Amino acid sequence: MTPKRRLLILAVAVVLLAGLGTGFVLHAASRADSRNTARAGGPAVSAGRVALTGPERVVFVNDAPGPHRSQVATVTAGDPGGSRTASGLGCVRFYAAAGTGVCLQSGLGLVSQTNRAVIVDSALRTEHTFALAGTPSRARVSPSGRFAAWTVFVGGESYGAAFFSTRTSIVDTRTWQLLPNLEDFTTVLDGRKYHAVDDNFWGVTFAADDDTFYATLGTAGHTYLMRGSVARRTLTSVGVQNVECPSLSPDGTRVAFKKRVLNGASLWHEYVLDLRTLRATPLAEHHSVDDQATWLDNDTVAYALPHEGDVKSTDLWSVPADGTGTPRLLIPDASSPAPL
Repeated sequence: MTPKRRLLILAVAVVLLAGLGTGFVLHAASRADSRNTARAGGPAVSAGRVALTGPERVVFVNDAPGPHRSQVATVTAGDPGGSRTASGLGCVRFYAAAGTGVCLQSGLGLVSQTNRAVIVDSALRTEHTFALAGTPSRARVSPSGRFAAWTVFVGGESYGAAFFSTRTSIVDTRTWQLLPNLEDFTTVLDGRKYHAVDDNFWGVTFAADDDTFYATLGTAGHTYLMRGSVARRTLTSVGVQNVECPSLSPDGTRVAFKKRVLNGASLWHEYVLDLRTLRATPLAEHHSVDDQATWLDNDTVAYALPHEGDVKSTDLWSVPADGTGTPRLLIPDASSPAPL
């Protein structure tokens, strides 16, 4: 092949690649535009000041298509389906308690995905930022606001993946001491110290004493409910299997959790476990719930389900915590709820 012909082929390849790249950019821009355009009949969203203190409200991540999508927003607790105020703070996951919030963010860097946890004060001002080792998954703040926790996927994309690894961290928001990995804690399973290469912890939920917390341990194909101590750096099994993403009730007596319906299938049913009797009650929601539920009060549990017709969005639903009643739509186009 002559040098002239090679040069011609190279020039054609450059043009084709440029066109292909432009096509990808235009396609991505088109998708972004569609997600940034408000949907007819969708919730009313306006920019404004969002605070993590004050009158009874629910804070959440706004999933409604439009310019405020993925921003932390609030609605009044008495009218959760009403107009909402968006803060401008974008998060993949968010949770707040006692004037402290944790915002998990994910974006595209120059060569890879960039993820971080941002601790914010009651006015959503950044107090501290931590780099994350993987894709954001779960976030929680202790009732006092002293501790924040998050879980990320280090490998795989979901609990249904063939292989995945999680990393769960806890930070003291007073001293900024970071406990980067619950796998470093002493683990006691069924009365014996335990450690395996496939240990994974996720879904922290805190008690009111600023020490006790609960989390899921996944190992050897099983999941266990674990009770942890921040001060002692320990995790001890409670005696209940097939528990994922626990969420402790405000009175500290029950844990809402998702229970896998079938081994190997990404299908879960929501239950509430009485910690005194270890009796689990199935809730009235019959759809598969892949979320860490939130207690709105001692009688009601909230969780996210995919929005009908748009799997990239979710709606928040609520259901009685005693297994009675029927699910009701709480906040459309929303995720990551936290009652204030």
